[in-house]
Amino acid sequence: MLKARIAVLVSGGGTNLQALIDAQNSGIIKHGEISVVISNNADAFALTRAYNSGIPREVVPKAKFNSQQKFEKELIELIEKYNIDLIVLAGFMCILSKDFTSRFPKRIINVHPSLIPAFCGKGFYGLKVHEAALKYGVKVTGATVHFVNEIPDGGEIILQKPVNICRSDTPESLQQRVMRIAEWKILPKAVEMVSFDIVKGKSI
Repeated sequence: MLKARIAVLVSGGGTNLQALIDAQNSGIIKHGEISVVISNNADAFALTRAYNSGIPREVVPKAKFNSQQKFEKELIELIEKYNIDLIVLAGFMCILSKDFTSRFPKRIINVHPSLIPAFCGKGFYGLKVHEAALKYGVKVTGATVHFVNEIPDGGEIILQKPVNICRSDTPESLQQRVMRIAEWKILPKAVEMVSFDIVKGKSI
């Protein structure tokens, strides 16, 4: 069966990558296949997860380059080398420029740990999102998978899933619950949805 070729871009532990690998192995992702994992951090545990699953790994350390353009040029060369159809940002801690995102319209997706448009945009990442949700006192948060454009967290929403906030929550406990209940569920579903559309377009 024809499958969309997927690159997963990571920076850290790779829990969302693991959710995608598990979903691929269990058949939740049927129309896509992870072809490469690319990290800007050579020490990212996500690279070990890729190795353990037999997935090719590449490292593009941003600090090695003296410009965003050169960094993104290396990313583009890898994406072309692996004939990638879909780019998934899974805890990738680098903002991508308009020059990069405009090359791949509706071919880059990201998971964000809030219900966009709440607690999103520049400066909202990782624990900062959950700290803001608790500080503001909202009763419901969640996660969003969206297409990526030049505006941080500004692309079209694909899927969202709410998560209730508990009185006893800390940013860390909320982060874990949002990942378990929302991120690890909707990211694989969104990858399958977009992969299916890509494959359908290829077969026409």
